[in-house]
Amino acid sequence: MIDYLKYFDRESYLFEHVHWRFHAEHSLGAFDFFSIVIWKANRAKSKIARRLLKKDLKEKQELEARCRALTDSLYKAPQHKERLRLLIKDWGFALPMASAILAVCWPEEFAVYDYRVRDQIEGFPKLNTGNFEKLWEGYQEYKAKVSQLVPTGLSLRDKDRYLYGRSNALQLEQDIQRSFNVLDK
Repeated sequence: MIDYLKYFDRESYLFEHVHWRFHAEHSLGAFDFFSIVIWKANRAKSKIARRLLKKDLKEKQELEARCRALTDSLYKAPQHKERLRLLIKDWGFALPMASAILAVCWPEEFAVYDYRVRDQIEGFPKLNTGNFEKLWEGYQEYKAKVSQLVPTGLSLRDKDRYLYGRSNALQLEQDIQRSFNVLDK
């Protein structure tokens, strides 16, 4: 039974309850998995469901079983690099969504790759998933830059949130200065 008051605060629900459940059960069901997807990019849920259901597996499985299989493989992967590779190369996720899934499961090791945070890192290039080794190196550099740009003493998750929050605040300040461009229409 879902406690809807806890579910209302999606981020707390994910980083407390879903994170704990993943490590207790060694996989996630469709509800928890898609709660991560919706938290990162609600618009992507149908596309991701379609991708998971079209994945060629030995046996026909429903979405619940496919989410379990995917997240079980993440849990069993011996290294973090392999976890990211599984999501990107084997399951077809882009880096932003892959990093969000991994950040919920391993928040001390993964930061969410997001354009808002990336834009807070002056001159940081957009990472492309074409060459996985270069992507991994770029992602490691991204995490290092995230850590360098924020006050010390914060967890990687809080450093991520700090830069995301700063991006949103700066955007609002710019929108207010431009009066939200309402006179241009």
